[in-house]
Amino acid sequence: MIPNRWQDADAHAFQDAAGSDPNARELALRVYSSQIIGRDPDLVLHGGGNTSVKLTAVDVFGDLVEVLHVKGSGHDLGTIEAAGLPAVRLAPLMRLRALDSLSDEAMVNVQRSNLLDSTGPNPSVEALLHAWLPHKYVDHTHATAFLALANLPEAAAACREIFGDRLVLVPYVMPGFGLAKAAVEAFEAHPEAEGLLLLNHGHFTWGPTAKASYERLVAHGNEVEAWLADRRAAPLKPAAALPAEGLAQALAGLRGALASVLPETAGLPVLDLRANAEAQSFLARPDLEALARRGVATPDHVIRTKGHPLVLDAATVAAGPEAMRAKVADFASQYRAYFDSQAPRVGGGLVMANPMPGLVWLAGAGIVGVGADATGARIAADIGEQTARVMTAGEAAGGYSPISAADLFEMEYWSLEQAKLGKAKPPRFQGQVVLVTGGAGAIGLATAQAFAAEGASLFLVDREEAALAEALAALGRDHGGIACDITAPGAATQAVQACLHRFGGLDILVSNAGAAFTGEVATLPDDVLRKSFELNFFAHQAFAQAAIAAFRTQAAGRGGRGAGDVGQILINVSKQAVNPGRGFAAYGLPKATTFFLLRQLALELGAEGIRVNGINADRIRSGLLTDSMIATRSAARGLDHASYMGGNLLAREVEARHVAEAFVMLASAGRTTAHVMTVDGGNIEAALR
Repeated sequence: MIPNRWQDADAHAFQDAAGSDPNARELALRVYSSQIIGRDPDLVLHGGGNTSVKLTAVDVFGDLVEVLHVKGSGHDLGTIEAAGLPAVRLAPLMRLRALDSLSDEAMVNVQRSNLLDSTGPNPSVEALLHAWLPHKYVDHTHATAFLALANLPEAAAACREIFGDRLVLVPYVMPGFGLAKAAVEAFEAHPEAEGLLLLNHGHFTWGPTAKASYERLVAHGNEVEAWLADRRAAPLKPAAALPAEGLAQALAGLRGALASVLPETAGLPVLDLRANAEAQSFLARPDLEALARRGVATPDHVIRTKGHPLVLDAATVAAGPEAMRAKVADFASQYRAYFDSQAPRVGGGLVMANPMPGLVWLAGAGIVGVGADATGARIAADIGEQTARVMTAGEAAGGYSPISAADLFEMEYWSLEQAKLGKAKPPRFQGQVVLVTGGAGAIGLATAQAFAAEGASLFLVDREEAALAEALAALGRDHGGIACDITAPGAATQAVQACLHRFGGLDILVSNAGAAFTGEVATLPDDVLRKSFELNFFAHQAFAQAAIAAFRTQAAGRGGRGAGDVGQILINVSKQAVNPGRGFAAYGLPKATTFFLLRQLALELGAEGIRVNGINADRIRSGLLTDSMIATRSAARGLDHASYMGGNLLAREVEARHVAEAFVMLASAGRTTAHVMTVDGGNIEAALR
């Protein structure tokens, strides 16, 4: 059931923050109710739905004008603020009602030219329907229960059974002027109605106050949910899930296979797996192939997931990356045929989108969202989960019958819908998955932040759970990590598998973790040296091996190395590897070995397209060089802290962010391998050339 999230205290707090102006206080309630609608994934997902309120405002001439505050295109209801509900003069919108037709471009132009603030976002493509409905507050959602109802083959009969005459049905019409005309005419034939059911699309409701409209929205949804619950079948028993290693290999192979239908210069997509019990039960259905061909639950979803998911059965998954690549190629071929058959009818010089699936039903694993980055993959996976619920409920209640392929194509290639995806140049590392060991430490976190700023998806590995949680919170929701002791047997494999489970693959390993063990060689205990080697050499080796296995599986799925890197390994070595310090044998010996490991890896992996580079840093404030160590070393040399930390040719302290910048620089150097860059402010004794 849909919970009622309205809290009077919270609503009053929004009003109080808006001040004493009555219109500002009403708008504050519109913001509050929009947010509680947007935060419920069973009402709307990722920019879907829209809300409005009719108020008055004072224009530049001092005149009082009626305005429609309506959600701006591209805004998300869950996080919307007042600026995301731009004010549009209502009178010009009402005049449009008299027209017989209106192009999308003209509609957008009229709406935009009547904004009170010209810097505001474009009003929603459904702004006209909000304007023409004679109610103060109007809410439009794509609730899961209503999508199941809206896609039934006998939706009219079901709607009458649930609501009687309280809800008006509107046949499917593409959003815009035509839908607004059809919907308001249907409403005017039944002005006592409480809402609209837009077939194959969603639900509208309204009220005199924000609370009344919201509570009606929830009540309607729960009436449908109760009706569906009486018809819902028991969950199916899912097939055996893939073991952790098999799942990691399947996802890495799938990631490469998906990229095989992209240009050679394109990167690999990011994946988001949903393996909960509901998803697993759905994949146990015997009619998956038939359902996969039906289409999306609401037209808005097509730009995120394509019209159909790719279905990979257990036999295909077991057969490996090459078999998955063949299925992806077949999907792409069918998509091209779909485009070629529909584009001439629509016209307008359309350019085909990439033919890669946006959603995968993966046997033994779950529902997989596919995106150019982690955010896009998450959105696709969320939509995939909701669509599975809609399909399950619909089939149990009479059938799942969404819009036709022709209608779907028009929505997918509608210019106003395509605009939601944006056309800006992608960040340099968009779609790249970067794993950083010691990711919660000074250098590790700085490196993660530097890659994230360039669009990468980060997976942090660190021993300290609290520090890891804090680091991930600083990075944001679309990143991941795991807490483990990287020197433990199997830890590297476990960590890389966890990364593959989270993002579907790995592109760059930043093998960063280390610790400065001390002691003179003559008296150095074996256990100290062995412990240092475990962390400062063997962990690097183990993570490199695990990453290489992932790189190779992805490459096998793609069918070759392509034009870019198959993968990268970046190692934080140390100045100690080439310029030993007195008393640091336990640190320098494994670091020197790691320096050789880097070159050996580069030598062996270059022909596969795997690049291996590293950093030799010195005197960086971190867990290796603490404030107490700085104080001790400074005092021993008769220097103050600043002079000690700036003891280099540049006479300036080198910070963790400088090491991070160097890692990003090496990752960008597309024809560089076997290189170690010094980041020490200048130390001739440690210079490599």
